[in-house]
This record gives sequence, C-alpha cells and structure tokens, in this order.
Amino acid sequence: MKNKKTKKRQTLNFNKKVVFSKPKDVGNRLWGKETLLVMIPKILSLKMLTMKKGSKGGLQYHHKKNECGYILKGKLCFRYVDIEGKLKKKILQKGDSFHIPPGAIHQEEALSRCEIIEASTPHFNDRVRVEKYFGLEIEQGLKTTKKNEVILK
Repeated sequence: MKNKKTKKRQTLNFNKKVVFSKPKDVGNRLWGKETLLVMIPKILSLKMLTMKKGSKGGLQYHHKKNECGYILKGKLCFRYVDIEGKLKKKILQKGDSFHIPPGAIHQEEALSRCEIIEASTPHFNDRVRVEKYFGLEIEQGLKTTKKNEVILK
C-alpha cells in the first residue's frame, strides 16, 4: 500500500491588524531625548535615544528590564561590571550593538552626539543606582525604584 500524501490547506487569519505607530516624545532627559517609536504592551518597547556629547546616564542595573541597543550615530563609552565585579569600559560606535540583561550594571556616556535604537521589555521605571557602591558621586537623574514599584506597561 502506498502512503498517500495529504495536503494540508493553510488557514489564513485576516483578523490581525498591522499597526503603524507615530513617535511619541517620552521627554527630555539630562542626557538628551527619549522617543518611543513602538509599544507592544507587556512585550516590547522600541525607542530612539539621542544623547548629547559629554552626557551620561546613571551607573545602574534593572530589576526586570531586559534591553538591547544599536548605535546609529556617534561614539559611546559603555561602562559595565564584569563577572569579577570590576568596572570596565568599552568604546562603541556606529554599527555596534549591546545587550543588557536584568541585573547587569551599566552606564552609557556619549563621547560625541549619539543616536541609539533601544529595544527592551516595557518596564519604564526600573532602575537601581549603584554609584555609591563603586565610590562614585551620584549625579542628577532618575532615582532608584524598588522592585515592587516597577510597572510593566
């Protein structure tokens, strides 16, 4: 007896809607500007970060936020803590990318005007500042949030 090949007919779903988002200004930051490009609720946020030359964010980690970025323009000093607990730095420039899992200590400093595409889980208030731990002064900027204060949008 021969095996008969049965062709399965593909079922198409026409109930799904493609969304074309308009950029939304998240606000000016001390380091520059943050623009929300796409928001997929509880899954992903896509942002454009524009950093002014000489500016930097806080030395921090995130409780829950998982983020990655791609450098479109500029030169960035990326500080991070290695597995031995030492503060290291790496110079990133146009075409470089990075991934910051939850709990990874990091800081970005713009050596020139930078444009960065950032994709992350949509935890918008998730940060723990750690400058004091490394004997650094806390500069202005957003404050530490507790894990139970983190909001998933």
